[in-house]
Amino acid sequence: MTWTHAPAVFAALPAWTKDAVPGARGIWAPDVSFSHGEYRVYYSVSTFGKNRSAIGLVTTPSLENPVWTDKGLVIASGSSDAFNAIDPNAFEDGEGRQWLAFGSFWSGLKLIRLDPKTGLRSAEDGKVHAIAGRSSPGAIEAPFVIRRGGFYYLFASFDFCCRGAASTYYTVVGRSKDPKGPYLDRKGKKMTDGGGFLVLHADLDPAKRFVGPGHIAILREPKQDYIVYHAYDTQARGVPTLRIQPLGWTDDGWPVAL
Repeated sequence: MTWTHAPAVFAALPAWTKDAVPGARGIWAPDVSFSHGEYRVYYSVSTFGKNRSAIGLVTTPSLENPVWTDKGLVIASGSSDAFNAIDPNAFEDGEGRQWLAFGSFWSGLKLIRLDPKTGLRSAEDGKVHAIAGRSSPGAIEAPFVIRRGGFYYLFASFDFCCRGAASTYYTVVGRSKDPKGPYLDRKGKKMTDGGGFLVLHADLDPAKRFVGPGHIAILREPKQDYIVYHAYDTQARGVPTLRIQPLGWTDDGWPVAL
């Protein structure tokens, strides 16, 4: 409920990004995790509407008194690739392997293996795995994966953000026994075929005030899960707003925003 400002992670774009993504002017979509004694922040660098993009990694041993070390490039994409290397999310599977889900538009959401010791891309598995997609012009981006009750749950954002009160963004989920998929929705449709069980949508808001809910993260507490996302406030000229709701689970193991 009560938040305070902390110092910025970067004072300027890291030097390596100037060659990797010419014309980039900002960093966004950070994903924070803790592993091997350090906080790891994966971040996106791109220019709007293009897939010459990159995901980088910066680390610190403490968030109270951070000393940031930029580890540089994790994965990049370019015009010859069928994916867009932004919107990262790191997670660990039940065997201690670490993965990075990412993707926005193009051919959908992807997954790569990470080296748990460094947080960088693993040399043991160089494959880019496809985990979700939609046929054109269906938009998909911003994956987030959690492990619960023997399943991996892949949350994704469909349609379009960033249009104020005209935004059509919404959030769906699928699940799999394997972190690489296939992820299926509640009806058994694969997320690589456009499937997804509805979690957040403007139509689910009784007041119809907040539209375009998406780009979620899940905060897991011992007694309660929470879903964190941004939406657009129709009562404040469509201003983008950070929102947090409790997340419940049905008896058959599907998430419901409360």
